[in-house]
Amino acid sequence: MSTKKRVAATVNGDAAEFLCEPRQSLLEVLREVLSLTGTKEGCNDGNCGACSVIVDGTLVNSCCMLGVEIDGCEVETVEGLARNGKLHPLQKTYLEETGMQCGFCTPGFLMSSKALLDAHPDPSERQIRHWLSGNLCRCTGYDKIVRAVQKAARMLEAER
Repeated sequence: MSTKKRVAATVNGDAAEFLCEPRQSLLEVLREVLSLTGTKEGCNDGNCGACSVIVDGTLVNSCCMLGVEIDGCEVETVEGLARNGKLHPLQKTYLEETGMQCGFCTPGFLMSSKALLDAHPDPSERQIRHWLSGNLCRCTGYDKIVRAVQKAARMLEAER
């Protein structure tokens, strides 16, 4: 019998306190405890990137991290991209460039793209392709996604 652990973190800019089993993955906590269902479960073993989130500025596969590990951390999920009803530039450009089809992998791609642009505001096409190599999509070619990230980088640069 396991005892639930108390966890306090900042999730998408808001304080969050919750109880979770020590064995629950961050993915399970986000979806089942915090009702943040934008993060998707694809492979559940760190190979597809559908569950990508940002923890303390680092891109992680939430299926490979325990929920208790985010105690005291700042977590960003796809639900936190839009602010005050305004889409993040990545969300806009993914729509404009049709960088998704079924949309299942899109939250992970968006979070990976955000982590890339946070670390490298003006990435080359090669950097984008390398950075996104941990995210798999079965429906679309990656060219539209790469164009969306390039366009978002230009938009974010113009905002600075």
